[in-house]
Amino acid sequence: MALQSDVKFKTVNLYFQDESRFGLFTRNGKALTAKGVKPICPFHQIFKNLYLFGAFSPIGGDQFLLELPNCNSEIFQLFLDQFSLNRPDELKIVALDNGAFHKAKSLKIPENIVLIFLPPYSPELNPAENMWGVLKRGFTNKIHYELEEVSEFITMAIGKLTPTKIKSICGFEYIFSELDWTM
Repeated sequence: MALQSDVKFKTVNLYFQDESRFGLFTRNGKALTAKGVKPICPFHQIFKNLYLFGAFSPIGGDQFLLELPNCNSEIFQLFLDQFSLNRPDELKIVALDNGAFHKAKSLKIPENIVLIFLPPYSPELNPAENMWGVLKRGFTNKIHYELEEVSEFITMAIGKLTPTKIKSICGFEYIFSELDWTM
């Protein structure tokens, strides 16, 4: 949606933000087997991980993801700073959960980002949660021995995300029911 020429932002976009942990601990899931046969899946119990911070737009299918080592206010600040540099002439309205580090007093919100907090304890309102489900489905029942392998998996999985796929996953009806994003 374009803004008037006297405004410093050329476009406005809505994003939903969240973060998720990916690690060496095997994520078990469903597997197809013959009736009555219990699936046998590899299992690895090592507690090393990394975090994937992401923002997804149900409007245009845009995405911004950063793989980071921790999940705290300093790391979230890094994510916001990098996100603001992506399309700096775009005003980014970012809906997110009420994680304590999202509201840290030390945060300096970039000029082109506006944070809107979803109601507490309502992950079902955040389409970004569904993106993790899609990414982690390919991660299920696989063993990774090093975090570099996890990083490679993430890079490959992100490469398969198209704007059409993001819009189909994140396009919750409530987002569009009261807003006209065609202006």
